[in-house]
Amino acid sequence: MSETNALRIAVLPGDGIGIEVMGPTLTVIEAACRRADGPLLRFETHRAGAWCYRDTGEALPTSTMAAARQADAILLGAMGWPDIRYPDGTEIAPQLDLRIELGLYAGVRPVRTIPTLAPLLADPRARNLDFVLIRESTEGLFASRGKGVLIGDQEARDTMVITRDVSERLFDFAFRLAIERKRSGRSGVVTCVDKANVFTSMAFFRKVFDERAARFKDIAATHAYVDAMALYMIQRPWTLDVLVAENMFGDILSDLGAGLMGGLGFAPSADVGDDHAVFQPCHGTAPDITGQGKANPIACILSGAMMLEWLGSRHGLSAARAAGRIIRNAVDAAVASGVRSYETGGSDGTRAIAEAVLAAIPLVPSAEA
Repeated sequence: MSETNALRIAVLPGDGIGIEVMGPTLTVIEAACRRADGPLLRFETHRAGAWCYRDTGEALPTSTMAAARQADAILLGAMGWPDIRYPDGTEIAPQLDLRIELGLYAGVRPVRTIPTLAPLLADPRARNLDFVLIRESTEGLFASRGKGVLIGDQEARDTMVITRDVSERLFDFAFRLAIERKRSGRSGVVTCVDKANVFTSMAFFRKVFDERAARFKDIAATHAYVDAMALYMIQRPWTLDVLVAENMFGDILSDLGAGLMGGLGFAPSADVGDDHAVFQPCHGTAPDITGQGKANPIACILSGAMMLEWLGSRHGLSAARAAGRIIRNAVDAAVASGVRSYETGGSDGTRAIAEAVLAAIPLVPSAEA
């Protein structure tokens, strides 16, 4: 791929440790792309977030939004800061605005444990978890963001919104992902996570799920209430494959999934639409450790791997998919070498972890396992 055909990546470091983990992530991505003989990426850094709002009065400048629309992919660090808020008291969260503006309806939250990292659960099967939570990211209860109603300081109301259009695309995305995973040896089961026994909106969510499931004859479709799924994720997570949930339910369960992996510092994510995608770690800006070099960059690095694999699938670039696998294998190798982040009881910070991953890149396999 020539310089003129390089894939454009809009880089939004954001705030706090988002900035600290982004630099090492870009270095790892470039090293993996060189190892895979491509693809050529052009990183373009833009400001957005709470610190941007503090300095300019804009959380998501028009120029940044335009760059995001024009980019082949968006890589985001973390955004928000407790002491910097809008006049109504709500937090600065341009990452949510990006989901709405770009139609990023499928929030992909992989739950994949690193075998050499001590698992949260005692069962040895918990060392090799590999399932995916698909969180609807544009509506559900989050549709009420900025639209909630407070009545006379005595009552507050937020509204759940479930639409057929978004739900159909969400479920199709989940079933297509299950097809890909089945080819790689996974069970090929999609579970609709809802509360259809109580809420009309959730009964409709399940109804649309069943309708779309009928189009994917080779993939099993099941249901689980969200409270039961929280239990299953602790009791028997190794039986799960692809879960699909409303926005708020998915938000909560994705943090539970991060706990199974060792913490938010290991949890990557993607928010994907029909034309755009944002990749970012699940963690926040961590004001308590900002500037101390303690942030775990693995979640951001693995988000970069997800970005490469998505770009590879979207553009038919096998080298991009290989680069993503190299990063994932290098992270596993780095942890196997004894690197331990602060949240797992270790003393390795951002630089040490990133250097261990970089050192592993020339040594790990790039082929499918």
